[in-house]
Amino acid sequence: MLKQEIDEFIKYIDLEKGYSSHTKESYRSDLAQFEVFLEQNRWSIKRDDQDKLLEVDAIGIRKYLGQLHRDKLKKTSIGRKIAALKSFFKYLVKKGYLERNPAAYIQTPKKEKYIPTFLTVDEVFTILEKSYSNDPAGLRNKAMLELLYTSGIRRAELIGLNCGDIDFKQALIKVRGKGKKERVVPVGAQALKSMTEYRERGRVEASLSVSPEHGGPFFTNKKGERLNPRTISRIVDRMTLLGGVNRKISPHVFRHTFATHLLDGGADLRAIQEMLGHESLSTTQKYTSVSMAKLMETYDMAHPRSKGKGKT
Repeated sequence: MLKQEIDEFIKYIDLEKGYSSHTKESYRSDLAQFEVFLEQNRWSIKRDDQDKLLEVDAIGIRKYLGQLHRDKLKKTSIGRKIAALKSFFKYLVKKGYLERNPAAYIQTPKKEKYIPTFLTVDEVFTILEKSYSNDPAGLRNKAMLELLYTSGIRRAELIGLNCGDIDFKQALIKVRGKGKKERVVPVGAQALKSMTEYRERGRVEASLSVSPEHGGPFFTNKKGERLNPRTISRIVDRMTLLGGVNRKISPHVFRHTFATHLLDGGADLRAIQEMLGHESLSTTQKYTSVSMAKLMETYDMAHPRSKGKGKT
């Protein structure tokens, strides 16, 4: 029904919009799910003689969203699926497949507020010390976690880091974030030390199958190829477990930890925003909630007059 249009749309957001591979796959999955729903519920998509779309029933879209609510999906997941539909239909209008966007006026549910998960300073140090091994893979893994913690970059940015993006003398790295927007981020001394050890004793040169642009990928597997997202997640799982942290920690938690520790240390919120690559300051402000929660917890535990403690 929509496979051809979905394939064209994915190419469009890749080449012209510069969306990450994770976003592309998420959008493809969301649109495929929507297509299956239409087929199962016999919501027709009309086409003209040239096999171009004439109309997509807006009622079918609303029925689909109703099913998502009945399936008790999180608001963030529903919001992403709505964003995928809006972008997809906007593209179809632009290409002349549709006259109007049937999802244009569908409201995105308000995001659920949450306090980001983060590691304490002691937990980070313990993970980096206890999970360390001196073999090539161990040198690489420690360098990756040191870099995640000291720079706050995303998993995709870590994977996309090339040798030419690292300035060891100036202690800076150039990363390509969402929408392929570039920014320069400072790197701590310990991370640079671990990255230098990995480069000299653990790194496998990029294979011929990998593009040599910018010197090839910095972090590679045994074949000299760029790492994939699941490999990074498995490494973080193993190292946090070896470090004695008995809870689920994703690579993104190191990004939250980076921001939280900077804020606790008195860093300016706008400086943190620049380092994280957030377009909006409001996105960065969620870390103030973390610090406030810690402050209130400390107050409740330590102050004699908190929660009715002490004499009246």
